[in-house]
Amino acid sequence: MKRVLITLSIFLCAWSGVALGNGMRFNMTEGVSAVSRNVYDLHMTILIICALIGLVVFGVMFWAIWHHRQDKGAKAAHFHESTRVEILWTLIPFLILIGMAIPATRTLIAMEDTTDADLTVQITGSQWKWHYRYFDDGVEYYSLLATPQAQIDNKRNKGENYLLEVDRPLVLPTGKKVRFLITSQDVIHSWWVPAFAVKKDANPGFINEAWTRIDQPGIYRGQCAELCGKGHGFMPIVVIAKPEDEFNQWLSKTRTEQLAAKEQEQKLLAMTMSRDELMKLGEKIYLGHCAACHMANGAGVPGAFPALKGSPIAMGPKADHLERVLHGKPGTAMQAFVNQLSLQELSAVITYERNAWGNNKGDEVQAKDVDAFLKGKTR
Repeated sequence: MKRVLITLSIFLCAWSGVALGNGMRFNMTEGVSAVSRNVYDLHMTILIICALIGLVVFGVMFWAIWHHRQDKGAKAAHFHESTRVEILWTLIPFLILIGMAIPATRTLIAMEDTTDADLTVQITGSQWKWHYRYFDDGVEYYSLLATPQAQIDNKRNKGENYLLEVDRPLVLPTGKKVRFLITSQDVIHSWWVPAFAVKKDANPGFINEAWTRIDQPGIYRGQCAELCGKGHGFMPIVVIAKPEDEFNQWLSKTRTEQLAAKEQEQKLLAMTMSRDELMKLGEKIYLGHCAACHMANGAGVPGAFPALKGSPIAMGPKADHLERVLHGKPGTAMQAFVNQLSLQELSAVITYERNAWGNNKGDEVQAKDVDAFLKGKTR
């Protein structure tokens, strides 16, 4: 028995050394906000209390087993009910719980205090992306997975931040209290960034609040922490924290770019893109927004997501195709893309779907066609 215990101890020590050498963690991270550090300190306090309780309880138990063993001549005592013992084993756990509840309550209250925020960001989850809107600043955009499909299909080596990289990260200032208003367009999601100690469900029809104040500039990553469908693993979160001056510059620049993009979109209504231009842009938009459900080859997933190859929508009237892409299909995972894509992107992806994978409808949809459809549609 002694030899087994020694062997087991050696194995555990060796495994721990290998794990630490490979960068594995056995504890929570402290994070980069006051709340995240409070959570870490609370975790360590409770862990120490539990370890001490275990040490005392098992220490007394093993001492009693050894001291009162039969080969030592100990005789079992026969007694029932001791008022003093019952009071002690009720009072001591009660005092321990009170001691644990006080710091826990203080931390929970701090986590829920979203008052006096310097900046408010609305976070909307949908299958399978995040939408960020900066209140009172006129800036909003979608954030999508940026990991190449070839890595997901094991055709290329995985990148350093595999499935944890996006095309447009959320940008926040350091040293400012940021309030998050979190909701969903379809199913339940959960916005989780461990470094901020923020994890809130995004429920359709409801708004949950959370907040953070980031102390250090840097890049912080998270994920959707709620099983929200087949693309759940492809819904990462990336936050870039910038010093206040840099953040203000970024916000001003982004606002200007988005206003210019809207003006440019109106100018594009008078332009006509060639078939090749539409197909090239359409393929890019399709792979970024549609392939997760309908597959890159347009074959869909039988029983879950319909195929676009040879489908009645892609092969049918343009008006029906525009209606489906722009306004989605209620009760299904098919979202409305009217507010997610520009008129040019919408026209390109519809043209692509009508002419890819052998559909070969031979027609085109221009930005002006999408605009005319929207203006003539009662919404």
